[in-house]
Amino acid sequence: MKEKNVIRAGRLQHVQTMSDLADALGKKLTTIRNQKPYAAVGHPAPISSPDARNQLWDSEQTAAYYAGEPVPELPQVDDDEDLLDRHEAAELLDIAPVTWNGYKKDPDLAAGVVLVPEGPKGTEHWPRRLVLAYKNSRPGRGAGGGRREGSGDMIPRDEILPRITELLDADPAVTVETVSDTLGITKFPTAQSGLATLRGRRIADLVEKQPGLDLKDAALQLGYPAITHRAAVAFAERELRARGAQPYLQHTADALAAAGIAQQAQVEMRQLDGGAVAAAVLLDTNQPAAAAVWDSRFGWRTSTSRRHPIGKDTDTAPEGEGIRYLGSGLRPDPEELLAALRDGRKGTKRPKAATDEPISSED
Repeated sequence: MKEKNVIRAGRLQHVQTMSDLADALGKKLTTIRNQKPYAAVGHPAPISSPDARNQLWDSEQTAAYYAGEPVPELPQVDDDEDLLDRHEAAELLDIAPVTWNGYKKDPDLAAGVVLVPEGPKGTEHWPRRLVLAYKNSRPGRGAGGGRREGSGDMIPRDEILPRITELLDADPAVTVETVSDTLGITKFPTAQSGLATLRGRRIADLVEKQPGLDLKDAALQLGYPAITHRAAVAFAERELRARGAQPYLQHTADALAAAGIAQQAQVEMRQLDGGAVAAAVLLDTNQPAAAAVWDSRFGWRTSTSRRHPIGKDTDTAPEGEGIRYLGSGLRPDPEELLAALRDGRKGTKRPKAATDEPISSED
């Protein structure tokens, strides 16, 4: 029987990170990353989801494997105390992981989050019972069904998309007017933008499940009114572009973190006007730059802001003091980017698509 990618109830103490695995084998973490012994045939499967930022294993299984002993099976029956990461929680609710990012701010879910391993670099997990309770508390069919108390004129910004999600779940054809009236938010741009965003994400989800499916056909399958297709499809196109770039960016961010110059974190994509996407990797405070920013139009650059590293959404490449464009193309290897970040003489004042002028040591 195939084991599920969850931390089974009562086995939190047996969770093993890649760093823990390296220690158990008496090797450096970089050696384990390069040699990838965990990819060998017969090696115990991770107990983290395939798309998780940090891979996790059960230490009893790996200890038996490396000792040449039979690998014990883990419990296969779902338990209320199983711990699920964001991908597993999203799968349980049949939503995209990015949608879960809004759901997880629910007070009950936020109060029950478990970091694995414990500490600021741990990955968020939630007990299955909390995810199921949240799932069962969501509204039934019918626009506005199960509307929460206090959903008037002052909905916090981070609650808007989760609330609209509930209405869209109940009625795929829900209108801007219904969302606005039910939640007490403006029709334009809040309700309209929120609906287009969520419909676009779901179109992207369906196209990923059914490769080759036309975006407009996906919108029809999902039951979205024709009048909403243009905005939703436009968002879906940007969403798919962001998802296509995310694995490269996460790989690069992980490499920078492993080199000790960046914070370990899940890369979050930002959609920009005109179809571009961008993401930022915060660097450690002892680095000359605050962050490394990737833009699908201009490639990598440094940023001087930790709070708003990507900056304003404009068609013009940012320029100024402390900004260097790095790498030989839009997607340089992590090693090339790392070398450029460490060497302040490397880089250009503007993207190489616009200029090849190098930055001198005096700049």
